[in-house]
Amino acid sequence: MKNKTIDKSDDPMGSERELNNIGKKPGIVISLIPIVTMLGLLLLSLTKLHWDVQIPLITASIVAACLAVFVIKKPWKEIEQGIFSSITGALQAILIACCIGIIIAAWIIGGIVPSLIYYGLMILSPKFFLVTCMLVCSIVGVATGSSWTVAGTMGVALIGIGTSMGIPAPVIAGAVISGGYFGDKMSPFSDTTNLAPAAAGTTLFAHIVYDGSQLYDRAHNVRRL
Repeated sequence: MKNKTIDKSDDPMGSERELNNIGKKPGIVISLIPIVTMLGLLLLSLTKLHWDVQIPLITASIVAACLAVFVIKKPWKEIEQGIFSSITGALQAILIACCIGIIIAAWIIGGIVPSLIYYGLMILSPKFFLVTCMLVCSIVGVATGSSWTVAGTMGVALIGIGTSMGIPAPVIAGAVISGGYFGDKMSPFSDTTNLAPAAAGTTLFAHIVYDGSQLYDRAHNVRRL
């Protein structure tokens, strides 16, 4: 009798065994264990233990890795690839966030913020100050891609100018934050604007166009009220 070779594609049990070797999907209880661990340790670290935030995050990551290896039976190489792909997707946003502190420090040490206060007192009019404040912060936010940079540089200067004109500081802060966040979300240099489409699997400019359309719809609804 001739030996009969069995093709793997014709063997349903073989494909089922291969799927079992890959690992099973986690249930809702297993998925919630790392989240509950992280939230519990964060609560303890903020109230009693006074740990740094990194300790609960690292502990929750270790718990998630142990569950994946020992409970779900995932190979460590696959987990490692997932870690690398997540870091790669967020790397651009991390680098942009690292540059924010450098920009703020350079503007303050270089005397740019005091210069803005000095020339702003001579140029800006109190009648149109809040509108000008929001527009300037929007432009700077689009150019730098960071609402924190806007608040730490232009925000400090504009609050100094506005309070010397007799305008309440909370109102100026509202104009600064509104302009800064608008510029942040519309800027291709923003860390969060780059991170969101990378995590969702879409393109950067598709995300910006969608945010702009949502902003237009909300502004139109507010105008109707």
